Amino acid sequence: MKINVVNLVNRKPWVGWVFFVFTVLLVFLLGIFASSIIERRNEATLVNAPKYKLDEFEPRNDVWGESFPKEYDSFLEMADTSFKSKFNGNAMRDVLVEDPRIVILFAGYAFSMDYNQPRGHIYAIQDIQNTLRTGTPTENNENNMQKSSCWTCKSPDVPRVMKNIGAAEFYKQPWSKMLTEIVNPIGCANCHDPENQNLRIFQTPFKEAYQRQNIDITKSPSNEMRTKVCAQCHVEYYFKGDGKYVTFPWDKGFSVENIEAYYDEINFSDWTHPLSETPMIKAQHPDYELFQTSIHFQRGVSCADCHMPYKTVGSQKITDHKIQSPLNNVENSCMVCHREKKETLIENVYDRQTKVNEQKINLEDLLVKAHIEARFAIDKGATAAQMKPIQKLIRQAQWRWDFVAASHGGPFHAPLECMRIISAGIDKAASARIATARVLASLGYNKEVQIPDLSTKDKAQKYIGLNPQKLKDDKENWKKMVLPTWLKKAEIRQQQMPKPKRI
Repeated sequence: MKINVVNLVNRKPWVGWVFFVFTVLLVFLLGIFASSIIERRNEATLVNAPKYKLDEFEPRNDVWGESFPKEYDSFLEMADTSFKSKFNGNAMRDVLVEDPRIVILFAGYAFSMDYNQPRGHIYAIQDIQNTLRTGTPTENNENNMQKSSCWTCKSPDVPRVMKNIGAAEFYKQPWSKMLTEIVNPIGCANCHDPENQNLRIFQTPFKEAYQRQNIDITKSPSNEMRTKVCAQCHVEYYFKGDGKYVTFPWDKGFSVENIEAYYDEINFSDWTHPLSETPMIKAQHPDYELFQTSIHFQRGVSCADCHMPYKTVGSQKITDHKIQSPLNNVENSCMVCHREKKETLIENVYDRQTKVNEQKINLEDLLVKAHIEARFAIDKGATAAQMKPIQKLIRQAQWRWDFVAASHGGPFHAPLECMRIISAGIDKAASARIATARVLASLGYNKEVQIPDLSTKDKAQKYIGLNPQKLKDDKENWKKMVLPTWLKKAEIRQQQMPKPKRI
């Protein structure tokens, strides 16, 4: 039935007012909706347009933040160190307190003094200044301190300085020489081109490693770059020669055996263990090497997909620059692909980590005994010829332990590969102990070698001859009396840097 609207309004005037008010409201709401769409489109179009012209080597993260405030705000969230997972997290944790065996394994090396769970990138400078491993440099002893190679992955200031003096000259400088130059923590310029914000490779040793393999990494697809910018630093490396030139040992391949063969060929060792007198290799953090054996890597998942997932801020989809464990952001990382419950996914991660960790601890126990028993055999009169095959087995076993232990996420990224590596290490450590027992038997000793009480960090450090309290006191005094002078000079230098020009 048709309704004559004019007649209806003439008979009932209030109906006309209802139609009028309804029409006005509809037009008003449609206007707001259209305005919102236009505003969000404009925001999405303009939001990534930088407000300032950034220098090629601009190291200051807050300057980048003026052009990219949303990303910078998420970057600053790394200051929160409250997350602690079962084995990792971003909270300050003393690894030597949690596992005193490691003191013995690194006897004679700086990691026996101090070994903390790494925090977020935002603390990179502060943590390297605080650690006992970098010592207490003064003008009189700086040549005996760590070299500037230790700064390589800690700051976007590094490429800036390298541009001025060259990589080789930078690496061989005493670590303390750069305290006035290296002050900005890992940040924007480490991964992004200021001209167009594309991901870029900035680390010299990473580029050189691929150049030796005749691979142009600058042509890597975008998704690969979301892994490779992380691989610039989360890798195994060593300090080559007297100049401590940072080098990636990938010429023979990426596996634990390939890298070991590379080191053996050049007769490389980081230090000689004072107990077993074994030439040792210290693994750094071979995350990229292990990640390449993972199911996630094989399925095309990048580091950033899990550790820096996308999120929406207003109308913009950005990469979350709060770089962290996916376990602290399961909804935006894991659950983008996985449909299981959050609790189930976390339980899956812990299950894999726990199983690898159990075998890792078994290998540690064997290695502690192997070092101490080797020392006992040497003191009993074992010759260099008798000890050489034992020392080779100890070197191989500890290299395999450290390759897994030093990786931040290996037991989850690649649990099968980690188990394979640890199993091989257990076999070699057990073989070293058997060989030592035979040497001792040939020297007329057939009893069990007594292992001292090493149940705490303090006991273990004192056993290897360290004075932990003196180390701490020296460092605290240096931080109060010496470091502020360098930091003040750095502050003045930073203030004199040119301000970016508004576009």
